[in-house]
Formats: sequence, structure tokens, C-alpha cells
Amino acid sequence: MIDDNNNQNPPEEEYISIPSKEETITDRKDVTIGAPYPEQLFILPLNKRPFFPGMAAPILIEPGSFYEVLKIVAKTTHKCLALFLTKKENANIYKLNPEDIHDVGIVARILRIIPLEQGGAQVVFNMEKRISIKEIVKGKYLSAKVEYHDDPPLSQLPRELKAYSISIITTIKELLKLNPLFKEELQIFLSHSDFTEPGRLADFAVALTTATREELQEVLAAFDLQKRIDKALLILKKELDLSKLQTSINQRIEATISKAQREFFLREQLKAIKKELGVEKDDKTSDLEKFAARIKDKKVPEHVLKVIKEETDKLSALELHSPEYAVCRNYLDWLTVVPWGTFSKESHDLTKAEKILEKDHYGLKDIKERILEFIGVGKLSGGVKGSIICLVGPPGVGKTSVGKSIARALNRNFYRFSVGGMRDEAEIKGHRRTYIGAMPGKMIQALKNTQTMNPVIMIDEVDKMGISYQGDPASALLEVLDPEQNKEFSDHYLDVATDLSNVLFIVTANVLDTIPEPLKDRMEIMRLSGYIQAEKIEIAKKYLIPRNRDNMGLKVTNVIFTNGSLAKIADAYAREAGVRSLENNIKKIMRKIALKVAKEKEKKKTIPQVVITENNVKDYLGKPIFTSDIYYEKTPIGVCTGMAWTALGGTTIYVEAIKAQAEKTEMKLTGQAGDVMKESCQIAWSFVNSNVEKFAKGIPFFEKSLVHIHIPEGATPKDGPSAGITMVTALFSLLLDVPVTNSLAMTGEITLTGRVLPIGGLKEKLIAAKRANIKNLIFPKENVRDYDELDAYIKKGLTIHFVENYDEVFKIAFPKEKIHELRKVLSKKDHKSK
Repeated sequence: MIDDNNNQNPPEEEYISIPSKEETITDRKDVTIGAPYPEQLFILPLNKRPFFPGMAAPILIEPGSFYEVLKIVAKTTHKCLALFLTKKENANIYKLNPEDIHDVGIVARILRIIPLEQGGAQVVFNMEKRISIKEIVKGKYLSAKVEYHDDPPLSQLPRELKAYSISIITTIKELLKLNPLFKEELQIFLSHSDFTEPGRLADFAVALTTATREELQEVLAAFDLQKRIDKALLILKKELDLSKLQTSINQRIEATISKAQREFFLREQLKAIKKELGVEKDDKTSDLEKFAARIKDKKVPEHVLKVIKEETDKLSALELHSPEYAVCRNYLDWLTVVPWGTFSKESHDLTKAEKILEKDHYGLKDIKERILEFIGVGKLSGGVKGSIICLVGPPGVGKTSVGKSIARALNRNFYRFSVGGMRDEAEIKGHRRTYIGAMPGKMIQALKNTQTMNPVIMIDEVDKMGISYQGDPASALLEVLDPEQNKEFSDHYLDVATDLSNVLFIVTANVLDTIPEPLKDRMEIMRLSGYIQAEKIEIAKKYLIPRNRDNMGLKVTNVIFTNGSLAKIADAYAREAGVRSLENNIKKIMRKIALKVAKEKEKKKTIPQVVITENNVKDYLGKPIFTSDIYYEKTPIGVCTGMAWTALGGTTIYVEAIKAQAEKTEMKLTGQAGDVMKESCQIAWSFVNSNVEKFAKGIPFFEKSLVHIHIPEGATPKDGPSAGITMVTALFSLLLDVPVTNSLAMTGEITLTGRVLPIGGLKEKLIAAKRANIKNLIFPKENVRDYDELDAYIKKGLTIHFVENYDEVFKIAFPKEKIHELRKVLSKKDHKSK
């Protein structure tokens, strides 16, 4: 920076210090007012907006290189700095190059320095003249030689500029009306400048606006007054339009708020007037009257009435906006919404019930009989109560729909919920009222939804409940389902005794194994075993096809299914116990036909009738998913067919056995067998070993051989004792080197002494054998009673052998002819060896 005296930068040791307290520089003796401007100035970059001549503004200077420059300038007599705007906003001013700042700026003189406690200072500058950079001076700090630019005197200005000045003043006046904040700025300007100076007027006008830094820099760089005023007028007009838009938005918002406030006050006044006249009551009075009206015609038990009265008195004393008010109100809401003493009129018309069951379901003869017996007992005893029906069967056999039919037959309201995956007992017994968002359990919710105290409540998937740290829902169900306990069922939320003894509970499950024994003891178990092919065909014709045809907008004339096509679908695409897969495949065919019909309608062509036959099913469903269960044309040696029961119904399984040379005799089992099945395999191995002389005389027991027993479909877990005789037969087939009789399947548990014990799931296993086209079956003799209960059409075409011990199984599996041939071969071998 050039000094007033020697026009050179002062040496660092001659720096004067920044004042320790607020000080006006112009009051100091070493400051010359109106000192001449130096040729060279230090540069202070600006990031946000440029300043204009005639303005005074504070600038914060933080400790650093520019603070050092301030120290230098503070010593000089002129106290001037050059302020230039950076080309990029938010640029790092400490790492700037000369080309990073604009060429036109302003010279600013220090008026006041206010030191800051954290370091640095706030400096008040007076903006005096436009300057432009002539030459950048290299040095420790950024500085430049500058050229000063003055506006021409008023006497030399053309007269038309006066009109421009008036236009600017008019626009400023309009802005003042819209934005009162400009008034303070205008007063400051008037105290320093005169409206007769067009250049100063233009600078002041644009400084008031919210124009961008680039637009302001263009005005600053306009040395020609005509161009400067043109740019200023354009910016002012934009600002005026923006202010008008802002004012319009504010007016709309204020109008909306004012209207809402006015309506609020009017409503409050109206409430007060109605309250005075007795026309309307406040919220608390309305709540109390609503609760009283709910229980007026109900036969509420005395202990419940006592609690309702206590809570009503408590609610009356509470303030409307109290948090406790909402808790108390919700509690009363639930207490009064329960249908105390309300019962639906029960129907015991057995003829009507039978018609409903026949209409809703095909087959299930034993289930229908049990339900009619159940209703008959209710007719004689005065009502169906204290009973829990458990419907057990694979998916898709109609457990839920049977429950709905029971409700219809009894003329009771029906409510269903699932407990599959439930881990929290609060779902059953409700939450404590101390919790936020507490609510009663499913039982009270069922009473609320059905609005009777004797509904039919179906609890689905009871075999899939879980246990967690939150409790055991299965144990919570014990109180609900026990007729001796549910007379005084206590929900955690209501906390009053509720009589559930009139509720008919229907529970569904796929298997019984995972249901806790105490819970199982409280239930009357009814098994839905599944459907054979003939039943599936009838169900499809009577229920599935008509229902889905209507749902898809098809007519009877659009699609026809033949019996052969339905049999093909059931056998090759939907081979499960229920009919869910069968229905899904029928839907798939109908969707394709619906698309064809829709396309023909668009073309306005005649819609042809589509007949689904056994031959064209694959055109709609693709290749068959299932082939025949028997994948051996002729049963090989060491293989025996068994029958198993799963959660999805019955199925046929195969036990395969092979032998290989080894150092010692041993046996290996594979096929993901469970612990019980592994024990059955050990029993079969020991039985064969101890009875070799009886059934395979003259043949050594697998000397130095590894016998490998495998149950195919290794990815599927298998368990249970009923494959005992199947394993024994497969081992004897391997030992004798004789195949088992073709088209023979067996099931039964074997003991070490050869007794054949009864098995479960006889109907499912028999259906699976029919589906696999196996005609000869072996069952334990103690299962005769289960077999006799089956319908004749299920037993048709089958040859059943009931056995008590393995001797009978051996004679059926290995006929005398095969054993006689084997003994001939053995005697020849023995003769040759001699």
C-alpha cells in the first residue's frame, strides 16, 4: 500500500496496533479526513455481495492474513482498502489468485474498528468510489495498482437522465408500500446523499434489492450512467414483481388463517350459547350420556356395574384435557361396548343344519355326523356350551369353512383369528392399562365385534404358536378353553370377570404333535383326512368351477371341464390332500380362457366354447408336475414300498437297501430320518438278524457286508415308527436276493418279537396308495376298526391284508413259489460245493 508521504508500503516493525477497545478512527489525531487516495491498495475479497459508493457497512475480519493487512492499513493516514467481489460464491479467500476476482470494485475507508474477544475485529467501512484494477502487485499480501472512477458532475449530465431518476424514485416508493423494511435504509441514504445525483440513486436502489451477486456486480461495473440506470431499473422492476407476488401470497395465507380463527371463535361462541340454552352438551357430558345409554338395556353383572359406576364418577371429576381423562374414557368405552347379557337366538333345527352342511361341503360324512350329534345334544340340553371342537387336517381340506358352516347351522355370529406365530400372551389376555396403547385381548374383541356373548370363535393354526420372553400364548389359552375356568375369564385390560362359557370355540390345526398336552385334553378332536380323486372331481364341479367362473366374469357357455380333465388336474398337478392347489390350477385355466374371451369381444367376433379335456390340459398348465408314485416298473431286490402320513396328507415312501463288501458287518441309514425312525431301523436290523434261520435258512446274515438303507427324497424330514415292517421286508429282500411282490405297500410298527402294532392316519395312507395305483395293502390288525369306518367308495378296488405278526407279512411279500425257487437254487449250490 502506498503511504501518503513516501508512497511505499510501511515496514512491519512500524505497524500500529489495533485499538484494544471500540474506537472511531476519524477521532484520532493521526487520521487525515479526506486524505488523497493512494495509487496502490491492499485487496480484501468479498464472497456474498458487492458494495456501492455512499454506503457504510460493517465487515468481520477474522485472525489471519487479512487481519495483518488491517493492521497495516490502520497505520496509514488514508485508511483505505480495495473491496473486490470473487467470481465464485463461497470461494476460499485465503487461496485466491488474481484472476479469481472481478476487475471492478470499490475503495473503502475505515471508519471504526471494534476488537473481538475471540480475536479479529469488526470494521465499519465507508464505501467511497468505484475502482478498477490496472496491475496486480506481487507481494506477501494481495494488492494492486488501481484507477479511480468518478461520476460526471450534474451540469454535464443530459436532461433525460432526470426522467430516469424520477422513474427509479417512483419504483422505490411502490417498494416501500409493499416492504416497510426499506424505510430504514432510505433514511440512512437520505442522510448521506442527494436524490439529485442519478448515479448515487441507481446505486442505492439496487443495493436495496435481493438481486443476485452477478446482477449487482454488473451495475457496479457500469461506469456509464445511462447503462447503469437501465440495469438498475430492470432490477427494480423484477424486485417489485417479486414483492407483489410475496404480498399476494401473504394476503392469501392471512385470509385463510383469519377465516379459520374466525370460524373457531364462532364455533366456540355457538357451543357456549347452545350450552346455556341446553341444546348441546360438552364432550364430557356427551361421553357420560353415551356410556349410560349403552348399558341401559343390557343385563350387566353387578360386579361390572360397580366398576362402571366408579369409573364414571372418576371421569366426571377429571379435566377434559387431562391425560388421565383419555385413559379413563377408553376404559369405560370398552367396558360398556361388551354385549353384557346379549345372546343370539340359537337354532337347533337338525334338518336345516344338515342342509347347510350338505350345501357347503361335499363328503366329510363322519365330520357332518359328529356336528349333527353335537347340535342334537345342544337341543336336548338347552344350548351348545362348554365345548371345544378341534378340527385337525392338512391344508385346504375345509377346516375354516366347516367352522363357518357350524356357526350358520347354529344361527350364531362368527369370529375368526389366527394364533400362528403368536408369541405374546397379551394377544389373548389383553395388555395392562398402565401401558400406552393398551387394549383388550382377542376374546373381548371378538365379543365386541359379534355383539353377542355366545358367538362361535374360531382359533386358527393353534399348532403353530410360539413361546418367547413375552409369555406363552398356549398356556394363556388354557384358561380361555377350559369350561371350568372361562366362566370367570379375566382380561388384563378390563380386569373384570367375563363369562365365556356360552362361547363355542372351534380350534384348527394341521398336526396335533406340537399342541401342548394340557391344551389337547380340553378339546374334542375331529379329523379331516383329505379327499380322494373322486371327491376332488365332485368338489370342483359343485363348488370350485362355478365360484371362480362367476368371479372371472365367464359364462357357463364359455368353458366346460370334463371329468377326465379334472381327474388329470387332480392327479398330475394338484396331488395334495386338500383342494387348494386344485382350485389354483382351475383359476389358471380360467384366466387364460378369460383373456381369449376378452380379445374376441374386442374384435367383435363370436366367442367359441372352450372344452377342457384330459388331452389339452397341458396346453393350459404346462407339463405335469407329478408322475405316478411308483417309479419302478418292477420292484427291484432290496426295495419295499411303504405308506406314511404327513401334515399335508398321506404319501407313499420307498425303503431301499443295498450291500457292499466291508471288513465287518454294519448298517447305515440315510434319508433325513428322525430319531424314532432310526430306532425303528435298529429294531428291524436286530429282528432280521435274530430270525435269519426262520425266514432265510441256510443264508448267512450279511457276513462282512455294509448294508445301506436309504429312504428317497432326502431333503424331506421323515419320522415315526410305522415304517418298521417296510424296513424288515426290504432287508429280507436283500438277504434272500428275491424281489417283493409287485403293487404291494405296507405300514406298521414292528417289535423285537415280530408283533405288528397299529398306526395312525389310516385313511390318509389308504388314499395315498389309491392315488399311486397300488392295489395290495398290508395294515396292522388293530386298525380294522378304523378301516370299517371308511366309506365303501374309498375301499373299492383294494385288497387289504390285516396282520398281527411279521410271519403273515413275510408270506404276503414273498409268496411260496419264490421261496421254493430260492431253496432249489440254494440246494444245487450246496450239492456242487459238496
